[in-house]
Amino acid sequence: MQQYFLAEQLSETASSFRLDKADSHHLFTVLRAHAGMEVQVVFADQTLILAQVNEDLETLSYLEALSRTVELPVNVTIAVGLPKGDKLEFIAQKVTELGAFDLLAFPAKWSVTRLDAKKAAKKTERLQKIAKGAAEQSKRLRIPTVSILPQLTDLTTLFKQYDRVLVAYEAAAKDGEASAFAKVLASLDSQQKILVIFGPEGGISPEEVSTFTDLGAIKIGLGPRIMRAETAPMYVLSAISFYTELLGG
Repeated sequence: MQQYFLAEQLSETASSFRLDKADSHHLFTVLRAHAGMEVQVVFADQTLILAQVNEDLETLSYLEALSRTVELPVNVTIAVGLPKGDKLEFIAQKVTELGAFDLLAFPAKWSVTRLDAKKAAKKTERLQKIAKGAAEQSKRLRIPTVSILPQLTDLTTLFKQYDRVLVAYEAAAKDGEASAFAKVLASLDSQQKILVIFGPEGGISPEEVSTFTDLGAIKIGLGPRIMRAETAPMYVLSAISFYTELLGG
């Protein structure tokens, strides 16, 4: 069943409501919705309802409240060094499907891609649309916010907002940190806010790792295999999902 998001609260008095322009076009023009067709709608406060298309083929009416547990028990924000090409688009889609709370991109030392303010704004808009589509497809109750940070310091100033900051560092295993990620998983508590940082192609520089760890970040290894920049975030989110949702923590 098709799902849409509305950036407003569910009104207790309104008999009908409208989707935004783009979603209305998708529902009524692309899908050719008919009167009585049912869709799911998520409101700004994550209220989920079942709604039906009205006879006017422009508005929707409330049918019933729905309940669904789909968000990760912990809030995981993914931060990635700006990768090349369209890899960030792929990352935005997949981390949304896997339950990421938010997505940050930052200009790492070894990032080949550099974006000025205008290009960053345009790319952010595109990434946000991708995250929205992925959230609808995966039946999320919220759309991750995607941000492209201008400087590395814009990332480090956010550290204090999180209960834990992890840095995926391929040299961590060599430094005796092979079990660090497993220890973190074993100690996760519900509703904790976690930031996990990944490098671009080529990884995170030793200088950046030192900056992060000096501010309290924990280095974690992700096993013996070297992963692509777009693969590592999916690995971490999958592991967190398995541990907190399938094993129950």
